[in-house]
Amino acid sequence: MNTELTQKEFAQEVAACREVFARKTSDYGTSWRVLRLPSLTDQILIKANRIRSIEESGENRVGEDIRAEFVAMVNYAVMALIQCQLGTGEPQEIASDEALRLYDKHIGQAIALMLDKNHDYGEAWRMMRVSSMVDLILMKLRRIKQIEDNNGLTIASEGVEGGYTDIINYSLFCLIRLTEGK
Repeated sequence: MNTELTQKEFAQEVAACREVFARKTSDYGTSWRVLRLPSLTDQILIKANRIRSIEESGENRVGEDIRAEFVAMVNYAVMALIQCQLGTGEPQEIASDEALRLYDKHIGQAIALMLDKNHDYGEAWRMMRVSSMVDLILMKLRRIKQIEDNNGLTIASEGVEGGYTDIINYSLFCLIRLTEGK
């Protein structure tokens, strides 16, 4: 197990995701703050379904690389975690520097969880296919949607925050695997 390599690869992919988030925040502000959690969940679902559709059909008519979809899933999941923290009430607009601070906080928590799990699972994700990780993301999304449909009530699950955090990590694993494949 090469923890240093994994940390380096994660840092590179996180930096790329953060750069997209920062540029879009510069262009649009934090307009996403108006979105409720189910809307963010649905945005992630759209991205994951597109990836699966391209994997299954072998056809990409839009031409946009699936890497962009994984980056979007990371960023939408971070937005969802920020919404979980702040709620969707006022103020809906937050300053760009505050949005980036919150982004870094939630990404940092996701990375800490990944390192703990990576230690226990021995980097099992490196043996997995990207398509399998996409399936796991889709499963997490179904679970999140079920929790949302139950108004957040759970009996034995970690709640939506854990699902969003797992989506961040699986998406980052996929980005690393795609980079390795180049």
